[in-house]
Amino acid sequence: MKDGQNISGVGMTSARTRDRLIDRLRVDGIKNKAVLERIRTIPRHLFVDEALASRAYEDTALPIGFGQTISQPYIVALMTESLIEGLGSSKKLVKVLEVGTGCGYQTAVLAPFVQHIYSIERIKMLIPRVRKRLSHLKVHNLTLRHADGLRGWISQAPFQGILVAASPPEVPQDLLHQLDEGGRLVIPIGTRSSQRLQRITRRGNAFETEELELVSFVPLLEGTES
Repeated sequence: MKDGQNISGVGMTSARTRDRLIDRLRVDGIKNKAVLERIRTIPRHLFVDEALASRAYEDTALPIGFGQTISQPYIVALMTESLIEGLGSSKKLVKVLEVGTGCGYQTAVLAPFVQHIYSIERIKMLIPRVRKRLSHLKVHNLTLRHADGLRGWISQAPFQGILVAASPPEVPQDLLHQLDEGGRLVIPIGTRSSQRLQRITRRGNAFETEELELVSFVPLLEGTES
């Protein structure tokens, strides 16, 4: 986000354009009214380069640099809805781990539904931008860390929810074991050519897996980048 960018938006980033996006998400099956309202409220054009701002409310992924993308709004809504399903309107998840902060858009959408988000980003250069952007939007229930997301955040575990915004070829065992009882892991699994979004729920020492959607994410890589 650069100084002087308009939070409310004008032209192709205006409220009318956002409303059209929400209408499309409803048609595509997003039902949670609070999630839809959060998507409508968050200024997605602030999370992309100014040159792409006119496309910010298209239901598509867009590049954010460093080989990363801002996820399609439908996928952000679906992952958020899947994580909080069954949560009462006055309740929040206590702790959620987000793997792959990226530009911070998914973080901003998720924030009202969680008491505290612990978010991991492996690309160090993205982190200052995220801190500034989310602070500007008054998202303060966040601890952000430069680390390897495949390892999770064991010192803060267990988590009621884990949301992963990149695709490993198989489910990381470290993340499964950092789920609280009844906690959910929402994660894309597969290779670049074939990925499925899964919701995995912990039941004691067992895990229930639901297949949600065919998706396309950047790969979840091991290690970190400066």
